[in-house]
Amino acid sequence: MDDWNDLRLVLAISRSGSLTGAAKDLGVNHSTAFRRLGALEGTLGVRLFERLPGGVYAPTQAGERMAAAAERIETETTALDREIVGRDRSLSGRLRVTSSETLAFRVLTAQIARFRALHPGILVELVIDNRILSLSRREADVALRVNRPREGDLHGRKISDIAWTAYGSRALLAQAEPVDGPTGLAAFPVVGWEEGTTGINAADWLAEHVSAQAFAYRTNSIVNQLVAVKAGIGVAVLPCYLGDREPDLVRLVQEPIPELTRELWIVTHADLRRTARVRAFFDVVGEGLVAERPLLTGLSPAS
Repeated sequence: MDDWNDLRLVLAISRSGSLTGAAKDLGVNHSTAFRRLGALEGTLGVRLFERLPGGVYAPTQAGERMAAAAERIETETTALDREIVGRDRSLSGRLRVTSSETLAFRVLTAQIARFRALHPGILVELVIDNRILSLSRREADVALRVNRPREGDLHGRKISDIAWTAYGSRALLAQAEPVDGPTGLAAFPVVGWEEGTTGINAADWLAEHVSAQAFAYRTNSIVNQLVAVKAGIGVAVLPCYLGDREPDLVRLVQEPIPELTRELWIVTHADLRRTARVRAFFDVVGEGLVAERPLLTGLSPAS
């Protein structure tokens, strides 16, 4: 095995379970990934993946062994990379940051602008992804996450609680009385997630408290849910930092809903915590986000 890229391809297919997913993860097109896998299997004289219906690629025994070897090599190389980068004392270079769509849309980008003004030598690459990217594999250098980091090799700081409540447009709620909790939502058309969505706190909460018949519009994008509420399609539960800054929206439930409260953390790998650009990002952006606690925790702009 002469080419590390072949091992990366096998590992990516094994992780994603499909050639399409692996190609996306590696930044190549599907035909390139297909051709490379075929050439590799031809060279080795063994099939590495079984092609199943629906585009599923299941590793054979040989494929599993090769993916395991590739993962060991990846672990060693990324550890070496983190160690070298962790000694970097220069305020220059690339800093890869990951965040959710809504946080970047409403709060984070303004803080990155402040950071860039102070440190113009640092290129910030913001990855908008609601998945939890791996800091150990250097998928990102810094992450803004809505849960406490559990992995022992991560270093993080809690920024704030994040409050959520229910919102509607001023026109839709013009004659409505505020409600105290979830029971009042059913009186209005509801905007929510795709049917069957699980593992998202707000989606799970809506599925528990609102009947399927109450939904008027579904989308997997919280920003699009916000747009739908502004258009008067219905009411939705939104993070307060998103809803409270919209002049066309008002709270249907006046107080934040306790069950929907999350935590905002800024996180990096322990090996990178002393890197100059990571420390600078923690200092500037972390403190800037702390200053936004009144918005994040659901205190009304008027107060």
